[in-house]
Amino acid sequence: MRLKLISCEVLYRELCHVVAHSPHTVDAEFVPKGLHDIGATPMCERLQAIVDRVDSSVYDATLLGYALCNNGLAGLRARSIPIVLPRGHDCITLYLGDRQRYLDYFDANPGVYFKTTGWIERGEVQGELTQLSVQRKTGMDRSYEELLAKYGEDNAKYLWETLCQSWRNYGQITFIEMGIEPDGSFEKIARDDAAQRGWKFDKVAGDMGLFERLINGPWNESEFLVVQPGCEVYTTFDEGIVAARPPTE
Repeated sequence: MRLKLISCEVLYRELCHVVAHSPHTVDAEFVPKGLHDIGATPMCERLQAIVDRVDSSVYDATLLGYALCNNGLAGLRARSIPIVLPRGHDCITLYLGDRQRYLDYFDANPGVYFKTTGWIERGEVQGELTQLSVQRKTGMDRSYEELLAKYGEDNAKYLWETLCQSWRNYGQITFIEMGIEPDGSFEKIARDDAAQRGWKFDKVAGDMGLFERLINGPWNESEFLVVQPGCEVYTTFDEGIVAARPPTE
């Protein structure tokens, strides 16, 4: 098969590794991570434009290196070839290889923030998407000093405590080691970050299985949604996470 892969750049190393060993011909296109930060509807619109450029006379299917990602895939439509995407709320399911494993770890480690090679080297939003991000529009990326100068002490304190301290609910960094890291430098960055914040640190072994099955198949129904031409993705709010249906408009 000849397949088109469209993926968030955070998954770059893992997916390139799998593509290099795939029996299929896979052409990959990586999209800036900042797409996650502009809101669900704008994210879906931009992904739709990329999906619509895929030449259906060349490719058998479009593969998405995305999970539901804050509803950013809800409404995405398959035109003339199928779209295949993993069933997951976010990409940590891909890194850990299983939705239940992710849930079990998260339940046992409340306040955990996951790090991978991709999140460390590509997780910072830059360029145009920075200006369009929800954080920029709401002022969540401003320093306390900026808020103080603009709104005064009482308002600045309230805004800082309610909007800007996005880290306050975290207390642990867990580094997911995928087995394809070039050395220990990425783990060290994650470990040092935890130490500087006074947080706990943990390292777990990742699982390349979902990455491999996304690229190579089989696309079993329990792990993947195959959106047939003429249908769109929608959120199910159940264990399946996403499903496909004819467009609602």
